[in-house]
Amino acid sequence: MRLRAMTMEDIPGGLRLCRASGWNQLEEDWRLFIDSPGSGGLLIAGTGNVLGTAAYMRYDALAWIAMMLVDPAERRAGLGAQLLTEALAALANASCVGLDATPAGEPLYRRFGFVGDYSLVRTKATVDGARFPVPAGPARRMLQSDLAAVCRRDREVFGADRGRLLAAWFLRAPECAWMVDDAAGVKGYTFGRPGYRYHQLGPVVAADAATARDMVIRCLSPLGGRVFAIDVPLLDGEWLDFLKSAGFVEERRFVRMFLRGHVHPGIPARQYAICGPEFA
Repeated sequence: MRLRAMTMEDIPGGLRLCRASGWNQLEEDWRLFIDSPGSGGLLIAGTGNVLGTAAYMRYDALAWIAMMLVDPAERRAGLGAQLLTEALAALANASCVGLDATPAGEPLYRRFGFVGDYSLVRTKATVDGARFPVPAGPARRMLQSDLAAVCRRDREVFGADRGRLLAAWFLRAPECAWMVDDAAGVKGYTFGRPGYRYHQLGPVVAADAATARDMVIRCLSPLGGRVFAIDVPLLDGEWLDFLKSAGFVEERRFVRMFLRGHVHPGIPARQYAICGPEFA
């Protein structure tokens, strides 16, 4: 077995592990990790096969660890710990390192000094247009010319610069890019992306739950029949009740964790949906 950096040529091996674990990522998602400045992927290779992966993304003040995958036949052999050790070494100078942990992965991360911050829930639904009557609210489709203002607002709410990621989401799924603004500036925005098993809606960032509802309804009302996942911080019960009323069902929970002593940036209460565990 050999641990090394991932290259574009290794993406099929990473996708094989995604499919073995029932994960949703596409080739474009892996490319973002490998191609983004200061970011990257790691793998452990056996004879002719990728046996485990990890990836990390730098958003200036925040570094994010994700794509911790091990071949089902190789689990409990310490590969995950080796990959996490190397990922943390690559991020040794980061001021804040975080990740989203499944219940199965949480014990490993705690051994490495990660502590829980708050819980999240994955909700999923096949969109029924009848449940999303178009409101008379101010949400509108985002234009490419809006991205600069949206990214400035996102740096405040997310707490770091993920403009490259949001621009990629806009190009991949413009039908999911909606926003609310007024004379005072950007009040909210949504993005989304396709996946292997379902579409992901997120991030959803808004000044309040009413703005978030308006944008999500306007976004999903013309997309009936598509399966969407929305990963929601468990910080606003009213928001979760709205999603349940629209047909979204809880699938599983996970926990947002940061290295002990690291103070995460941003305003979690204004983040009504995350990008997904792999991208924060």
